[in-house]
Parts: sequence; C-alpha cells; structure tokens
Amino acid sequence: MKNEKAVVVFSGGQDSTTCLFWAKEQFAEVEAVTFDYNQRHRTEIDCAKEITKELGIRHHILDMSLLNQLAPNALTRDEIEVKDGEDGGLPSTFVPGRNLLFMSFAGVLASQVNAKHIVTGVCETDFSGYPDCRDIFIKSLNVTLNLSMDENFVIHTPLMWLNKAETWKLADQLGAFDFVRTKTLTCYNGIIADGCGVCPACLLRKKGLDEFLEGAV
Repeated sequence: MKNEKAVVVFSGGQDSTTCLFWAKEQFAEVEAVTFDYNQRHRTEIDCAKEITKELGIRHHILDMSLLNQLAPNALTRDEIEVKDGEDGGLPSTFVPGRNLLFMSFAGVLASQVNAKHIVTGVCETDFSGYPDCRDIFIKSLNVTLNLSMDENFVIHTPLMWLNKAETWKLADQLGAFDFVRTKTLTCYNGIIADGCGVCPACLLRKKGLDEFLEGAV
C-alpha cells in the first residue's frame, strides 16, 4: 500500500482525523472528502478545511444537501433534540442512508482520482447503535461498489473493533494525540476540542480519553 493512493471520508472529528493520520502512514498519497448535507453545525466543514489545509492534504467538499431534505433528524434540524435511543430505538442523531451515500460517492470520487483505497472511521465497538457503522454493512458495500463500477476498491476501517480509549491510543501511536484532542470537532453542539461535555458524543469521547489517560488500554 505504500505506493498506492487513498481517499479518506473526512468529517473533521476525532475518528476520521485519526484515520487521516493512519492513512498518511499507510499510503503514498492521501486525499480527503467531506460531505456538505446542511448539517446542524457548519463548524464541522470549517474544521475539516482547517485540518486538511494544515496537513497539506487535497480536500474535496461534495454537496449532499438532498440528504438534508430526505432525513430530518437531530443533525439536520435545530428543533430536534439530540438524545440517545430509547427502548432499543436509534438515537435522534441517526441519519438514514448517510454512510451508504457517503461511501458510494467516495467510491465515485476515488475512481476519478485513481485511488483504489477508501478509508472510513466507522466503528462497531462504540457505534451508538447506528446500523450503517457495522462491519457487515461495510463488507457488503465494498462488494457492491466494486460490482457497480467494475473496480477493485478496498474499504479500510482501522477503528472498526476499537473502543474510544483504544482510538485515543492509536492517535497517540501515530503521533497525533495533541492534534486530535485540540483541533477536532466531535461535539453535537458544534464546540471544537473537548466540546460541550454533556452531549452523547462528548460523553463518549471523554470517557474514552479518561480511560486512555488512566492507562486502561
């Protein structure tokens, strides 16, 4: 892979930024793609721009505003409260079809820039119940993408079996711990770095960080 090219699906958050550093170690050339679906906080796109600029990575921003029209939820509507799922239901932040569309368009982009590898930060260990973050979905989509475009893409999921503490550990091993901690946006309320401290994303991030700093991994 050292002589090959990858496209990283990039949001500017902890997971995708860790994957960006991982990809830089694995591949000769890396490009990033961010999807603009009129998400709740435009800061997410600004954050992604700043990170890729600082790292010198070519950055594509694709218009996916149709997804906003189709999928009203807490990430696309200010009036919908951010909350965990109840009685086995999905969280209010779940965007139906998001990863299906994102990965499909990342594949189209990859074919245009001659990249055979697609990297995404989805994770089944700390995945908040999102069905499109599961390993079985990614493997299925990998086959579908290759059949649909007659390509030989490989989708990489370096965080798939890591919890948040282990993801912090990976960032540290990549020499990116301070970068990820201070420059990424995970917070559902749009606050960079340690975030608001109370939304589900911040609580999960902080729990993993505390466990890592305590030496639990």
